[in-house]
Amino acid sequence: MTDVAVLGGGIGGLTAAHELAERGFDVTIFEANDRFGGKARSIPIADEPAALHGEHGFRFFPAFYRHVVDTMERIPDGNGTVADNLVETEATLIASTTGPGRIADTRTPDSVRGWLESLRPAFADELPARDVRFLLERLLYLLTACEARREEELDDVSWWEFIDAENRSPEFRDRLAFAVQSLVALRPQVGSARTIGTVYLQLLFGQLDPTRPTERVLNAPTSEAWIDPWLRHLETLEVEFRPNTPVQRLESNGRRVTGAVVADGRSVAANERTISADEYVLAVPVEVAPEVIPPALARTVPELDRISRLETAWMSGIQFYLAEDVELTRGHQVYADAPWALTSISQRQFWTGTDIESRSPDDVEGVLSVIASDWDTPGVLYDKPARECTRDEVAAEIWEQLKRHLNGPDERLRDELLVDWFLDPAIVEPGGSSERPLADGDRAEHRRVNLERSRPAEEEALDEVGVENQSPLLINTVGSLRNRPPADVAVGNLTLASDYVRTNADLASMESANEAGRRAANAILDRRGTGGRQAQIWGLEEPAVFEPFKRQDRFRYRLGLPHPAEVTQSLRGATRRLGERV
Repeated sequence: MTDVAVLGGGIGGLTAAHELAERGFDVTIFEANDRFGGKARSIPIADEPAALHGEHGFRFFPAFYRHVVDTMERIPDGNGTVADNLVETEATLIASTTGPGRIADTRTPDSVRGWLESLRPAFADELPARDVRFLLERLLYLLTACEARREEELDDVSWWEFIDAENRSPEFRDRLAFAVQSLVALRPQVGSARTIGTVYLQLLFGQLDPTRPTERVLNAPTSEAWIDPWLRHLETLEVEFRPNTPVQRLESNGRRVTGAVVADGRSVAANERTISADEYVLAVPVEVAPEVIPPALARTVPELDRISRLETAWMSGIQFYLAEDVELTRGHQVYADAPWALTSISQRQFWTGTDIESRSPDDVEGVLSVIASDWDTPGVLYDKPARECTRDEVAAEIWEQLKRHLNGPDERLRDELLVDWFLDPAIVEPGGSSERPLADGDRAEHRRVNLERSRPAEEEALDEVGVENQSPLLINTVGSLRNRPPADVAVGNLTLASDYVRTNADLASMESANEAGRRAANAILDRRGTGGRQAQIWGLEEPAVFEPFKRQDRFRYRLGLPHPAEVTQSLRGATRRLGERV
């Protein structure tokens, strides 16, 4: 028996536990894996205590991330806090296979000229003048639309249609349509104008805010810099941890949760037991939630039933361990022509507190962390999408796409630099194998095989086994906002704390999960009538100068009138919507 049972130990669950434990609640966290932190956690590539770490994908913290940074500021770490482990980036490389890369400064400008220069890659650089004007019109449309119009109209329009991508220049489509896919694992034809447009604006505003860094990354692997100190702090708050204890199902009388059935261990034959609590916080991933929610409860609470309608996509990371530290920009690299929508960070320059050499007998000097966001488009090496490749082929294909972007006159990535790689273990081949990198003595042979497979002979038939993703990512599709449940679903003792919860951040991210955890804690505080201080919730900030226009649009929307800027959309799009309304 515990006051609060948190079912899921990712960012949402840990946040809810943190907020409640600070207010005196007895909290126990039940987690399916052997490590806490969800997709944010680091994963040792070997059993040794000092092994190198792999990641689901690198972590980055743009300026509009308020909730997760506030939590980090409340986690002690040495003489400071975990927030002290955040390091500001300086520049983003936009690499291309057709010419030299472009550099976008990510430091906060200190002059008007600096602001113009920082915004040039987003607006004027290589874009036709008519596209720049159209883009400004689209952004002003978003900034002057009232909240009701955004939620009820713009959530039903794709980003692709909203920016009229079909009728714009190829440069415009590459910059404004496909670039977002690298950030949010979301195809522009699928994602709503509300979600993608809002995030795009927040990234632009973050560039101009002198009070906060534009974006930051961690100075060590995520678990070392953040998750491990967090767990230690929660232990001081007397939070109990139950790893390897996945929730199987909730039990309910149709109105309340009466218990949670968990498994002791992850095997199929694991023994089940029922745990009891006053409050239950469901913090499992979106693909797991429908499996554990009782049908009777889902029928009673439509918000729970609609979770199953939410969609997921693949967005996973791979780390390449290099014999030399390849110097790229001090920040992100975006690979503009990569069919798998790649982004990366060269980690060594930021991991100043991590002794990489002592963690690898192969004298690893550099770590290139890469995220692949498109698993459905054929690659350049095997002419098939990532989901149809083996793990070896995924690694070889990503390595080849990186080389084609980075190797111009100066060959920055050479095959002989590759010591090893670590692909997210959630990417498995049939039978459940994640095929982790081999033991130290076998690494040279392992690397040789990888590179040979990157140059398949024409007469050799490729393996068509393909892979599965055991940890997909929620995506915000057109019209999905209505299927996003609140943290408080009006069940007497159940709240939700995961990135599919409806939040201000509105994006599958650690920021959204943290906000959801705070909202779940606040719902419990309200129900229990403790009168204690609630967890703070921040809204997304937009310039106040647009507020009068939003108020005016609120009246127009109530009267059923279109937004004044709607006429600037393509004739085809306007005609289609008119036909739908008739």
